[in-house]
Amino acid sequence: MFRKFSTFVDLLRHRAQVQPLKIAFTFLQDGETESGSLSYQELEQQARAIAAMLQSFDAEGKRALLLYQPGLEFISAFFGCLYAGVIAVPAYPPRANRSLERLQSIISDAQVSFALTTESLLGNIDSKFKDNTRNTYFLDIRLLATDQVHLNLASQWREPDLRGNNLAFLQYTSGSTGLPKGVMVSHGNLLHNSYLINQCFQDTCNNKGISWLPPYHDMGLIGGILQPLYVGASMALMSPVTFLQRPFRWLHAISKYRVTTTGAPNFAYDLCVNQISPEQRETLDLSSWELAFTGAEPVRAETLERFAATFADCGFRK
Repeated sequence: MFRKFSTFVDLLRHRAQVQPLKIAFTFLQDGETESGSLSYQELEQQARAIAAMLQSFDAEGKRALLLYQPGLEFISAFFGCLYAGVIAVPAYPPRANRSLERLQSIISDAQVSFALTTESLLGNIDSKFKDNTRNTYFLDIRLLATDQVHLNLASQWREPDLRGNNLAFLQYTSGSTGLPKGVMVSHGNLLHNSYLINQCFQDTCNNKGISWLPPYHDMGLIGGILQPLYVGASMALMSPVTFLQRPFRWLHAISKYRVTTTGAPNFAYDLCVNQISPEQRETLDLSSWELAFTGAEPVRAETLERFAATFADCGFRK
């Protein structure tokens, strides 16, 4: 796969051709209820339509901020950027009563020209941008709602001349210890990274995954969105908040959807041990879970040992 395709655009087009009706992503609105899904064909069509809209604004080579709540809209917009040759810049949408300092730093550093979001968030983001008159970067950004793009625009998409060394997106740090720092990630970087993950995980199109990790962070974007597409698998997604409010939802979804591959930072395994009751554990069947991964923060062996022991009776295997 790594040598067969030079970009994720090529790879998604391939998936839409050979697995058109297979469900690629399903979103669980409250961590339990399916609120929408995308087949590989539907995702590819949405990506082309969003790309055609961006191309109408002469956006190729420019930066686009992605401001979305967790959901399927983010995925379509991310691939829409790739299809248009636009450099995606994932970030969390501005929150009420929170400073725009982090977002301002990203916009300034990336030299953002566009901000993509949903219709439901558009008004709030527009107001915050206009209120921040001290920074002209906000005033120069074109704000667009991608969930209002008509699918018939897909036929107007023009394939950009993309190679493996073309920039795909900018990945910014959280900014928790200072201003966010960006990393330039090329199409070739993405494919090679997915290849290496696959060499370790050995996932195939028959695997099933679930992720509650934020898509604007590395583990959520790479592991929760790009890696399933790389192997042609199906992925269920939920919001980080739904997991944090009730960790049982993650393991319940693993049990319900017969998930084979999923993972999270170390703290998530601790939360499951500490907050999932014996009564809740009795309802779980984790026997389908073949590969549990962890990362994004220090990994503690004692945490994983406690988790394995706690959920052994649920079918979890070391």
